[in-house]
Amino acid sequence: MGKTGVSAVWHDSNESWEFRELPLPDLENDAIQVKVEATSVCGSDLHIWRGDGIDTKKHPRDPFVFGHEMMGTVASMGNKVTTDSLRNPLKEGDRIAFSYFFPCAKCYNCIRGEFGACKFRLGRKPLEEWPVCNGGFAQYYYLRSPHYIFKLPDEISNASAAPINCALAQVYDALHLGGVMMGDNIVIQGAGGLGINATAIANELGASKIIVIDGQKPRLDLAVQCGATDIIDMNEYDTPQSRIDRVMELTNGIGADKVVEVVGFPQVVEEGVDMVRMRGKYLEIGNIMPGSKASLDMAKFITNQIRFYGIQHYDPWIIPNSIDFLLRTKDKYPLMDVISHEFSLKDIDKAFKTAEWLGTQDGSKVTRAIVTPNA
Repeated sequence: MGKTGVSAVWHDSNESWEFRELPLPDLENDAIQVKVEATSVCGSDLHIWRGDGIDTKKHPRDPFVFGHEMMGTVASMGNKVTTDSLRNPLKEGDRIAFSYFFPCAKCYNCIRGEFGACKFRLGRKPLEEWPVCNGGFAQYYYLRSPHYIFKLPDEISNASAAPINCALAQVYDALHLGGVMMGDNIVIQGAGGLGINATAIANELGASKIIVIDGQKPRLDLAVQCGATDIIDMNEYDTPQSRIDRVMELTNGIGADKVVEVVGFPQVVEEGVDMVRMRGKYLEIGNIMPGSKASLDMAKFITNQIRFYGIQHYDPWIIPNSIDFLLRTKDKYPLMDVISHEFSLKDIDKAFKTAEWLGTQDGSKVTRAIVTPNA
């Protein structure tokens, strides 16, 4: 029998984890087998774990392996792989960051260089179709071609590197597409991993006012350290209208130039749209689950000329820029300290229960939790 690895397999049917030892896939000559060193519990992972957005009319996804916000070391490489995507020499044992989805490089959008918009970009095959060790919450991840990989500098720890390919890269791309610029008033709905990174990036881009909304004190404290000029604590401002009024007060009745949504609930959108100034932009990143529906007054979009951007995934160049951003600002912002909790793979259930904030009386003290599959 060839080499194997352990995967944390999730079952929707009884909401439980199972640990399976599965074979590693046969290595293609242009592929990379990654030993997963650290995987974050992303907000989208919590959506999956809760069962949000399950379409009962579709084929059940049970059982499956998820997890995407990760980094690792090169375990093995196909004989055609000699460098990373920036032509830096690559060898086994090198630490890498990489995009977790795979654009086809052949469709209309890919030909236009819009790899993050590839309609065929999704990554892993279902476990029942391809029963191998492959996932973020597994000991190994298989990078098939075309892949985009980047060596990590020694100054960035494994824990700090895990969020690069999602929590950092996603908001980096969103603020780029949204045209955040010097003098902007920005509202960030949510101070989890994406919100904290968005705060620091907006500050670097020269935003005049950065208003961060959340209900967890540790997250709000971290947001202030990352450049938030104002915070709105949902325990104090406990209704949507009170938060909208506070944003208007802080922006002299104008509203925000850009509002960034990174919570992932439709009700947040309904609230956030009322915080946007006329001809402002709403950057929607958080709502990715099927069936997420918001009740919106479309006339408001027209009369206020609001630009709405739906953002998911990014182009490959975002990752090296995100690495550079993290490195350049390591002494300015505590982004290296966003990870607050660490768990082994066998404690993955505890990791999710600790990270959960929805429906808990006191919320969660977690800013970002990671699982270390090979620890």
